[in-house]
Amino acid sequence: MIFSCHEKVKCRSWIRIVSMAVVILPISSLQALGNTPDIKVYFSPHGGCTDAVVRAVNGAQRQVLVEAYSFTSESIALALIEAEKRGVDVEVILDKSQEQARGTEADLISECGIPTYIDSAYRIAHDKVMVIDGDKVITGSFNFTKSAEDFNAENLLVISNDPPLAAQYMGSWKQHLAQSHPYHPGKSHHKNGSRSRYYGPLGGGMGATG
Repeated sequence: MIFSCHEKVKCRSWIRIVSMAVVILPISSLQALGNTPDIKVYFSPHGGCTDAVVRAVNGAQRQVLVEAYSFTSESIALALIEAEKRGVDVEVILDKSQEQARGTEADLISECGIPTYIDSAYRIAHDKVMVIDGDKVITGSFNFTKSAEDFNAENLLVISNDPPLAAQYMGSWKQHLAQSHPYHPGKSHHKNGSRSRYYGPLGGGMGATG
């Protein structure tokens, strides 16, 4: 069968339309179902990183798991405390430098009832991560500090609606918790003593405690 030039062009146009439909329809369906991860990026100084973290913590409904190298941001500390007060499960793992660091907010959050731990298994525990409600991850170079917000060149990613990614970060968080110890000066700062509220005794089994 011989097609004219016009018929060939028309046929190719239909092929393009069908091909685009095959690609676009599944994506549209995923978006309609709310299954597409939402990714937002921020930069510092003065690029809204701290505000983005605070908004995410303020929106938490069930759980906020934190890993931080340096933690001197009062705004983020207060957001975590408010989350704890409204019944959100909050736990924080910090680098060993925070046991002696000036200006750390570790004292404040631990005294307000947030279980706070020190990961001293490495030269530096350099993670800057939050896992929120099992489907949101905050990560990047941005330390949870005033300097990172006001003076440093940093980046921050807020990745929402991505449970598989959150599960990987939560698995890493649990591993770090297993080798951590309660924040100095010790158990008096922790209403649950040396026991993680969610994953069992430090250094022991990691089953949920309920």
